[in-house]
Amino acid sequence: MKTYPPKLSIKSWAEEDRPREKLIKKGRSALTDAELIAILIGSGNRELSAVELSKFILSKYKNSLNEMGKKSVKDLVQFKGVGEAKAVSIIAALELGRRRKSEVLVKKIKVSCSRDAYNFLYPVMADKFVEEFWVLLLNQNNRIVSKHLISSGGVSGTVADVRIILKKAIDELASGIILSHNHPSGNILPSQADKQLTHKIIEASHFIDVKVLDHIIIGDEDYYSFADSDMLR
Repeated sequence: MKTYPPKLSIKSWAEEDRPREKLIKKGRSALTDAELIAILIGSGNRELSAVELSKFILSKYKNSLNEMGKKSVKDLVQFKGVGEAKAVSIIAALELGRRRKSEVLVKKIKVSCSRDAYNFLYPVMADKFVEEFWVLLLNQNNRIVSKHLISSGGVSGTVADVRIILKKAIDELASGIILSHNHPSGNILPSQADKQLTHKIIEASHFIDVKVLDHIIIGDEDYYSFADSDMLR
């Protein structure tokens, strides 16, 4: 009969291998994703150490922090050893990471193509469970002046008020606007309603001398550009 060594707790590890001590001595970049998550949850369960449990959780989400960031407290507490408090800590940390990505000096960002707009918008709209509609306001040099959440709705859609969008543009003397919304399903193709709304905003924007530069649909690490598809006529 095979015999197996007893499970070792993190406290019994060499000091340089313990996640907290490793971070202090070697810096945050020296830690794996699992080790960082282990610091958040603090302890594992009877079978697994905090690091082993973190590795197991990550493996269930394809070892992707992006996939993990989409999960809810209800999803995470399904893992033995992860209670509500630990699940909340994980979600809060991932949300802080997402917000950090989106916290940029917008006036330094110049939009020269749809990819520039997508790169700016993705951290803002990633991992959302519901559909959101945002607008970017740009100056004459196509530099982003500000971003605004116009509406937030359900999984299958949200209602964007044309008057609110244009008022934002007027209030900040924008020369151009970029529309954007996400599709939680991951499907980036525009619906008929998306097309109708886009053309409604284009028509209304003519009266205030503001140009609709693009409408970006954010999917799961991919996007659709109305401008690139010649859909802004």
